[in-house]
Amino acid sequence: MKVPASVPVGGAVLVLLSLLPVLQASSAQKNAIDIYSLTVDSKVSARFAHTVITSRVVNRADTVQEATFQMELPKKAFITNFSMIIDGVTYPGNIKEKVVAQEQYSAAVARGQSAGLVKVTGRKTEEFQVSVSVAPTTKVTFELVYEELLQRHLGVYELLLKVRPQQLVKHLQVDIHIFEPQGISFLETESTFMTDKLAEALTTSQNKTKAHIRFKPTLAQQQKSPEKQDTVLDGSFIVRYDVNRTDSGGSIQIENGYFVHYFAPEGLPAMPKNVIFVIDTSGSMSGRKIQQTREALIKILDDLKPKDQFNLITFSREVTQWEPLLVPASAQNVEKAKSYAKDIRAIGGTNINDAVLAAVDLLKSSNQKELLPRGSVSLIILLTDGEPTEGETNPVKIQKNVREAIGDQFNLFCLGFGFDVIYPFLEKLALDNGGLARRIYEDSDSALQLQDFYQEVANPLMTAVVFEYPSNVVEAVTQDNFRLLFKGSEIVVAGKLQEQNPDVLSAKVNGQLHLQNITFQAEASVAEQEEAFQGPKYIFHNFMERLWAYLTIQQQLERLILASDAERKALETQALNMSLKYSFVTPLTSMVVTKPEGQDQSQVLEKPVEDESKHRPSHPGRTVFRSSSRRKQQSGIQAGLFRTPARFGPSGGHGTRFRGLHLDKFYSPSRILQPQTELWRKLPETSFAMLAPVPTLSAPKVLTVPNPETTTAPSPPAPIQAHLFILPLPGQTVDRLCVDIKQTQEPVNLISDPDQGIEVTGQYDAEKAELSWIQVTFKSPQLQVHASPEHVVVTRNQKNSEYKWKETLFSVMPSLKMTMDQTGLLLLSAPDKVTIGLLSWDGPGKGIRLLLRDTDRFSSRVGGTLGQFYQEVLWEALAAETDRRTLRVQGNDYSATSELKLDYQEGPPGTEMACWTVEL
Repeated sequence: MKVPASVPVGGAVLVLLSLLPVLQASSAQKNAIDIYSLTVDSKVSARFAHTVITSRVVNRADTVQEATFQMELPKKAFITNFSMIIDGVTYPGNIKEKVVAQEQYSAAVARGQSAGLVKVTGRKTEEFQVSVSVAPTTKVTFELVYEELLQRHLGVYELLLKVRPQQLVKHLQVDIHIFEPQGISFLETESTFMTDKLAEALTTSQNKTKAHIRFKPTLAQQQKSPEKQDTVLDGSFIVRYDVNRTDSGGSIQIENGYFVHYFAPEGLPAMPKNVIFVIDTSGSMSGRKIQQTREALIKILDDLKPKDQFNLITFSREVTQWEPLLVPASAQNVEKAKSYAKDIRAIGGTNINDAVLAAVDLLKSSNQKELLPRGSVSLIILLTDGEPTEGETNPVKIQKNVREAIGDQFNLFCLGFGFDVIYPFLEKLALDNGGLARRIYEDSDSALQLQDFYQEVANPLMTAVVFEYPSNVVEAVTQDNFRLLFKGSEIVVAGKLQEQNPDVLSAKVNGQLHLQNITFQAEASVAEQEEAFQGPKYIFHNFMERLWAYLTIQQQLERLILASDAERKALETQALNMSLKYSFVTPLTSMVVTKPEGQDQSQVLEKPVEDESKHRPSHPGRTVFRSSSRRKQQSGIQAGLFRTPARFGPSGGHGTRFRGLHLDKFYSPSRILQPQTELWRKLPETSFAMLAPVPTLSAPKVLTVPNPETTTAPSPPAPIQAHLFILPLPGQTVDRLCVDIKQTQEPVNLISDPDQGIEVTGQYDAEKAELSWIQVTFKSPQLQVHASPEHVVVTRNQKNSEYKWKETLFSVMPSLKMTMDQTGLLLLSAPDKVTIGLLSWDGPGKGIRLLLRDTDRFSSRVGGTLGQFYQEVLWEALAAETDRRTLRVQGNDYSATSELKLDYQEGPPGTEMACWTVEL
């Protein structure tokens, strides 16, 4: 029996976007559309999220105003309801078969009416939009409902809220209720807009199985300042959590005749893997893409385990194999591979077919020679940014060739870099061969996206995972066998109980570990489970049935990708009927929003699909209320659409297509103008003088030009520099010490305190005369903060998050708080621990700076290049020359000089201070 594709390992997010009014009218109409109430209510019951967003607005102008309601949704979410209440009358949205709804839309377009229909997708979200014209003094209530099953991603579930009202809202409230019968193991929140004042409006309560997060800021807390009516709410609010787990057969939960089985056992060792990285090095990968690919590949190679085997294949027109065979991931081989990766260059066409087949042949030959360890897992990871242009270029034939070559022996994962790839081709290629596809977005964090994907598949725990339930007890069970289970993910199976419910539902989970078969047992009392879900008042009842329907539809849609023409019709009918029964807006259905009488426009809302994502919006991430004067038009709906936020950059566009040729692979104005711009900037001032027009002089004139060799201009005083490190020394004879480290190019252990569970390392770049990076590692919680002049990368649970300097950040996790303000000061603090700060300093001697506060909390075991100064320090007595002293630390003598330096600790512009300076 063929084992279906592996369980998805992609992370799931719940995206709740508040109303974002963008008022584009005159000053007299500035607050015409007033949002007087905005509430978000999300109930998460056993991973299934039911979210209701309610917005109430009023037109305070004396003319008709247009308001456009936009809302960001998770890609995996299904809208289940949308309605508007205008003057007490409810206008609901009706879910219909897509073909029927499309006919209404086409008829409206044929009549010249402006029906709204946009099918796009972005990195994590889709955007829903509805416009309505609002009569004077009229109130409108918008209500949007959607549902989603949260997936476990690198060990956590995540709910993401975009909060951007852009006006003060009298009643603004967000409530998130979480109920997990397994027990909540940890809970943390993060925000990009939170201030200390706003943090007072955030409350979190938690017991063993329940959590409630509420955010309810007052008008005063929302204000940027007492003088301004602008809101400070503009960014993301995130909740992350996980549940308690054991090494058993998982958790079975039952409600109202339906069950769900969650399986993610703890304590299993990772299986050894044979991994081949197949990297596109065609010309379209040149520039930033290949640079980020090299960077990610080097870090991924470092993460290989000694028991793994690996190889590298690069391809453009030709295919190049790094080594003739798979090699063990020894330290020596990894270093050799990293050197090879550093020299990868991009040029030529794109021969995907031969590259993937070369990887398959390598694994097959290794298997025939018995070079693949027993019980190991073989993975091929393909990264490409374009369409096949060399060798076999027919996507269908490539899929057939690869499927026949792999023959269910290995697993293929496809990463599409950017928007020039044929994503459905890659998706089918991966699903056909036991893997999955993922789009890598062109952005500053592309390298981190690649690393995160690798972390998802880096630790296979089980293969051939099969769930068994008594056939006389359950029916309509979702997919129950899976090719792979990875660490940090979770397998979910759901189904219906037959009419004669048993007292106990039992299950077996069979699978293969590294060197043995294993069977897990699980069971649940039906009565106890039913009672557990009747208790909490905020539980969305009958959610288990909707969870089962949601999961069934998602899996049917995935099977459609691989279905033959004969199978497709039956699958589409099944998925369509279930979508209509449970009122889900899916790729097979659409929502038709009803309208007040007198309005002729149609409104069709459709679920986007990934291959339509080349059409990206110009205003990402916004829920908009546009205000404009309309004297003749009465209340009525104008348009409804989906959009997807996406980021734009130099490569954000898609060029011009001519007979299938994608011109921006060969020509892009940005690629030509950018070097010219840089060259222009580097021209000396004299060059600009020569380019200036030469005036015609009426008579010759003699100009006297000073000789620079004989004329000395007064030199401005050199600016006072900010030292790399300022160490406060409480309780010592000298209260602070300035330290520079310039004697090494290697990473330096700056501070290490095992009792505090803190380690700080860094590297100095002598050529640039600045710190290349500083890294702070915490033992509990396990967290790593890597700061470079460009950005800050936080790694937690093997997941990387990138933050730009001077972006506000407020993160509260168990036993640690992380904040960053708009001056670029990042603080890491916890009760009874030293506070560590990282600063992006723009003053003299710009670069990264380290700050230390509460240093009296260092333990007696603190060490490191800087940490040693928090041991006993002996200063020699002041001599006649009072600007020089010697200090002794742990038997070493250092010369210290009294100098005037710039204190960066309170942020720019800094203040002058006298400081004893030591250079190490």
